[in-house]
Amino acid sequence: MELIESLANLETKLAKAVEVFKQVQAEKRDLEQALEKTQTGWNDYEARIETLQQEVKALRREREEVRIRLEKLLAQINLLTKEGSTG
Repeated sequence: MELIESLANLETKLAKAVEVFKQVQAEKRDLEQALEKTQTGWNDYEARIETLQQEVKALRREREEVRIRLEKLLAQINLLTKEGSTG
């Protein structure tokens, strides 16, 4: 009788272990999917950062070009106003 009880206890413990194992496997699968989504999101974020950095560089170059052109125009205006006031 004691042997049957021991086997029943062992069977119960084994069933619980199988259930815990299945639960852990499901949790692992969920975590792996969440990690994959996070990595994909991170990759998208990095690509967006790189795009924005390139845009900033282009805008800085454009701003510098505009500054130089404005300085040249102002210099020409100054030259013309000096010539006009002396002539």
